[in-house]
Amino acid sequence: MTGERRPGRPRSEESRRAILAAAMDGLHEHGYAALTIEGIAARAGVGKQTIYRWWPSKADVVLDAMLDMAETRIAVPDQGSLPADLVAFLGESIRQRGQRPVLVGMMAQALLDPAFAVQFRDRFLFSRRAALRGILDRAGARGEIAADVDPELVIDVVYGVLWYRLLLDHAPLDEEAGRQLAALVVRAVR
Repeated sequence: MTGERRPGRPRSEESRRAILAAAMDGLHEHGYAALTIEGIAARAGVGKQTIYRWWPSKADVVLDAMLDMAETRIAVPDQGSLPADLVAFLGESIRQRGQRPVLVGMMAQALLDPAFAVQFRDRFLFSRRAALRGILDRAGARGEIAADVDPELVIDVVYGVLWYRLLLDHAPLDEEAGRQLAALVVRAVR
């Protein structure tokens, strides 16, 4: 089966990129709740059927758009030390806070749609966790993390703070918060 072409037209990379860009533009202009497949299609210059052939729902289109954004805009730094890597990684993640309505919308959709929740967790949340795990693994290899520290718990703490502040908007989620969180983590893992 490998190498066999599926029925229908091959997926156009140009159309895919236009659809993902249109989804992000529509999200920023109208918000997640008002975003529609029809609006994405019109903005991208493709038919609705093209979108539905590639994605089962608007949530899945948005998920792919966010994955593209995260992969291209949030670098996984390797500056040679855990404090520097965490400050850089968290700073870049926080600079994407303009994506708050998108992330909140996706989290809400995940709570309402169990099938999407699995996709959101496995593809987006776990990819972001893997990026942070890489930073922690390098720090562990350099001897910056005590052997008895559970990296998964550290990751939970970091993303717990980020998501809690993102969802509740009760306290600043800015670069200073990122620096404070990085310092807290560095103290906790020694």
